[in-house]
Amino acid sequence: MKTIVVGGGPVGMYCAIALARSGHQVDLVDRDPGPPAAGPWARRGVMQFNLPHFFRPTVRQSMAAAMPDVWRAILAAGGVEIRPDGLPERVATDLTTLQCRRSTFERAIWTTAAREPRLRLRTGHADHIVTGAGRLTGVVVDGRSVDADLVIVAAGRAGRIGDGRPPVEGGSCGFGYIARMYRARPGVEPPASWLPMGSMYRGYIAIVFPQDDRTHSVLVVRPSADDALASLRDEARFDAVAPLIPQLARWVDATRFEPITGVMAGAGLTNTYRGQLDERGRAVAAGVFFAGDAVCTTNPMAGRGVTLGLRQADALLSLLSDGGGDLAEVAERFDSWCIGNIRPWYEDHVYWDATLLRRLGGADIDVEARLPSDVICAAAEADPAIRVAAGAFNAMQAPPSVLDNVQDLARAVLRSGWRPSYCDGPARDELAAALAGPTRQLVPAAAEGA
Repeated sequence: MKTIVVGGGPVGMYCAIALARSGHQVDLVDRDPGPPAAGPWARRGVMQFNLPHFFRPTVRQSMAAAMPDVWRAILAAGGVEIRPDGLPERVATDLTTLQCRRSTFERAIWTTAAREPRLRLRTGHADHIVTGAGRLTGVVVDGRSVDADLVIVAAGRAGRIGDGRPPVEGGSCGFGYIARMYRARPGVEPPASWLPMGSMYRGYIAIVFPQDDRTHSVLVVRPSADDALASLRDEARFDAVAPLIPQLARWVDATRFEPITGVMAGAGLTNTYRGQLDERGRAVAAGVFFAGDAVCTTNPMAGRGVTLGLRQADALLSLLSDGGGDLAEVAERFDSWCIGNIRPWYEDHVYWDATLLRRLGGADIDVEARLPSDVICAAAEADPAIRVAAGAFNAMQAPPSVLDNVQDLARAVLRSGWRPSYCDGPARDELAAALAGPTRQLVPAAAEGA
């Protein structure tokens, strides 16, 4: 079968390699020509390419099981497997994560894909899908039609190819990001943690992401409407104010860690969902499928994107293998699978983010309303009976509904007066005041050498 995959991100590449290895002749179309033989890779059209990433255990499990050679290439490129301490061997193995920059991760996959015999990488823009009698016939790439029997659109949330589905549900998640990447100087130990290290302060969140090659990224998560904290995008102000935040102070110390990027902003972050089918509940065209961010996006703060994308890819590849020749029926089955297995994560994040924004603004938790997932998981600190469900949810080994059974337990914890605590450190208004002042006056002596 002649197949075109639109989009060379992790999901598109994963699908393209898998289909090529199952006998398809695959063209992968992406605007970017791929990584250079040496030097940095200025990935086109991927805003989040240099922003912090967290690769969950399910990413390692999918890649290592389906494409062990690709997984070995990621590790050979510098990706680091990190196991949690203090757990039984089997549990620790299941929860092993990957510390890796997105650029390292994608470079390894692209390099492997370039050697795949039935896979051709095409640099270009997929303009639109060509159909006849309700069935796919090809894709127009840079003005020229390319024949295809199967198309997988993994071009991201902004892709327009394959329009015909109902409008996207959702929108802005309400948050913006400000980040910078560092490398440990010689003789300095980089951060070592199984998970990203995050702290919630009054009005914002700060997170440190350990990565590969002695690098790490620091991140400030702010409400997107907070224009005052948006001025952290200015490099001088970031360098002056970031040391005031206890979670970041040690990891932005320029005497120990060298900045290797400028200050980067992540904007336009969304929680969205869009199914496979048109408004009549039918496939857009028999043979056309959508995957990855073209189906679902969630606030990147929880690191769900690649996990949800690879789950979609695995499900779609399985359905294509088992579905026979009726590709329109396969699209309906895949849409149903996504509704049951992907949409709940979108809905979870919509509610989580809405309630978190209110809390960051100073509001209390509404104990009588449905509790958001982050509050339930935090309540496991006070009630060990919540921990099993919270652990399965946090590892994405069980769907958000696993928390339904512990809602009442968490509510009882909250009624006792317990609340998730804010970390000691400057509140949002204190940071905003510091950002409004001259940068030379911002860094206190106590922050030096932190």
